[in-house]
Amino acid sequence: MGLNLKDVALREKTTLESFNTRVVAIDAYNALYQFLSTIRGSGGMPLADLEGNTTSHLSGLLYRNASFLSMGIKPVWVFDGKPPSLKAAEIERRRQTKVDAAVKYDRAVAEGDHEAARKYAQQVTTLKDGMVDQSKELLDLFGIPHVQAPSEGEATAASLTATGQAWAAASQDYDSILFGARRLVRNFTNNGRRKVPNRNFYVTVEPEMILLERVLKSAGLSREQLVDMGIMIGTDFNPSGFYGIGPKKALNLIKKYGRLEDIPQVQEKMESTPYEKIRSIFLEPDVADVDEIRFGSVDHESIIRYMAERDFSPNRVEQALGRMRKALEKKSQTLEKWF
Repeated sequence: MGLNLKDVALREKTTLESFNTRVVAIDAYNALYQFLSTIRGSGGMPLADLEGNTTSHLSGLLYRNASFLSMGIKPVWVFDGKPPSLKAAEIERRRQTKVDAAVKYDRAVAEGDHEAARKYAQQVTTLKDGMVDQSKELLDLFGIPHVQAPSEGEATAASLTATGQAWAAASQDYDSILFGARRLVRNFTNNGRRKVPNRNFYVTVEPEMILLERVLKSAGLSREQLVDMGIMIGTDFNPSGFYGIGPKKALNLIKKYGRLEDIPQVQEKMESTPYEKIRSIFLEPDVADVDEIRFGSVDHESIIRYMAERDFSPNRVEQALGRMRKALEKKSQTLEKWF
């Protein structure tokens, strides 16, 4: 679901090129779901090897990381651990959504409605056993570090920006701001052309930056107040939020009264909401203790072999890595001219 902070989060258009030399902590599950949803065959189903095992996530990781490294970007992939117990309701909602979509997909296929079948196929997307381990294996071959978070990956990614180990966190969800990410970049792993659902045209998706300090200053809030505002709107830990309160009303209430406990209009709603626990999840999250982020070298031959074993074209993989190698060599030659 994610948190709706569009009315508060000031977004600035940016480019991937502007992240040259920057370390970016990527919300891995968020990105992998994007790959599984968008990297599909003509029938709407994800890419798969000859045995039927899904490989869309590996395709996304291969080409995105090759592109990042070509631009001098230093990605760090942060994987989710055990979710907080308060997230159980949201997890169940997502599971039921996939069940409903699977029924609609079967119906669309039976009726020959290919467009609807493609849409519902994307909604059935799920991370299956082995996909995370496969992703980590491929990252290792790229020499790209990955971090296992004890709980929410977004929280650890945000923590890396707070400690200065990463320049920005990358995720589609605004929750990263509540977790304290100093900079949040959206559309980082899914920029480019995207088809508009149910319409026969495409739009260009560009990366956008959100600065926590600017959000707080513009809204006139502290981070604690921003978290209280999020609780009223609804988070992954209380999906329904407070009925009848949207982003604008929540902002007005928190600016007028200062904190949840002092807002007369929400006292009854607070009785059924574990707001103090939700505050703690955002303000005192369980995060990985990362001493140092180390980048290794790219093992070209092993990547080609790893992808070929999963029925990717060795020529195409080699071409992608070749473009990356040329870009890095060009950057190296440019730097040498300065010294």
